[in-house]
Amino acid sequence: MARLQATAHRYIEEQNETPSPCGRQQLSGWTSVQNGRIHLHRNREGHGTMNVAIIGAGLQCKRRASTIRELCPSSLKIISSPHHSTKVAAEFGCESTKNWKEAVRRKDVDVVIVCTPPHLHAEISIAAMDLGKHVLCEKPLATSVKEAERMVASAKKNGVVLKCGFNHRHHPAILDAKRLVEQGKFGKVLFCRSRYGICGRPEYEKEWRADPKLAAGGQFMEQGVHVIDLFRWFLGDLKEVACMTSNHYFKEMKLEDDGMALFRSASGATACLHTTLVQWKNLFSFEVFGEEGYAIVEGLGGGYGEERLIYGKRDFKAPFRDDTTYYRGSDKSWKEEWMEFLSAISQKRQPLGDGVDGLEALRAAFAAYESQDKKRFVSIH
Repeated sequence: MARLQATAHRYIEEQNETPSPCGRQQLSGWTSVQNGRIHLHRNREGHGTMNVAIIGAGLQCKRRASTIRELCPSSLKIISSPHHSTKVAAEFGCESTKNWKEAVRRKDVDVVIVCTPPHLHAEISIAAMDLGKHVLCEKPLATSVKEAERMVASAKKNGVVLKCGFNHRHHPAILDAKRLVEQGKFGKVLFCRSRYGICGRPEYEKEWRADPKLAAGGQFMEQGVHVIDLFRWFLGDLKEVACMTSNHYFKEMKLEDDGMALFRSASGATACLHTTLVQWKNLFSFEVFGEEGYAIVEGLGGGYGEERLIYGKRDFKAPFRDDTTYYRGSDKSWKEEWMEFLSAISQKRQPLGDGVDGLEALRAAFAAYESQDKKRFVSIH
């Protein structure tokens, strides 16, 4: 006899409040919130506003600048890029330069956000950290494990905060799923499964993301590294991987447009990832299954659909039931990530998704590429 199914729904509407960092941490030390906006100071007395430089003037620059302007209206000092920096800087009311070294060397710049193609991440980040600047570097952290190791070493040597741009950790559904796992609601975690696809776009082959000299990898690295980071966050260190990549549609591209991988963690839990440019419809799904229940995150807002968390418990006797929470409104992950980063600076601690997390996700991704080349499982450590 088939079991009956019951569902419960909960809706979280968008609020006009400043989100708390990671939904958990509170700002302190060098930060304060006034009228819903963050103000970042050099010291606890509030003498001197800290200033931010953004290197790169593309899509990610605009996302970061919009967040800073909304939450820290006086902190964005300068945008640097050989392309379009003047136009973008005018849009956000700050200075511009074509020379990133000029921006990084400024004594009135305290935080550097690196939004360039990955081949420049290590050089710019290390130069900034060697000058005592805190750095938020977009993912992937670098184009090689050795570069990423140098970045982590520089942050440690100079006593500054290095964060990798893993904004997916800050989506509310992901955070709530993580909280449920940490509370032991699902017992021992057995496996994770994720699909992450985008619809692609015309002439993608001509973008820097398709150039192996500029990018760290293809679609598996570009979006897949976000999920690899989530696998590590939920399962712990990853031990081995088997991977298969393909060029299904963008034939002129020298990097993959599709990738599938199986991971095993040090605890014995497993994970499965499929990431692709040829989904033809944006899709995000992240699932966690434990001995006592499960959590499923679907959607990221916007083109990925409404963000929601589905969770349920194992019960072989009672009618099947799960509960769904819908997170309505715009994508808040960028604001949450920025606030948590500022909180880490003020509290002199490691941020959520730090340099080591960026390094280890990169290490796992390159091990996956090695597996594709060798046609076998490859050890990650």
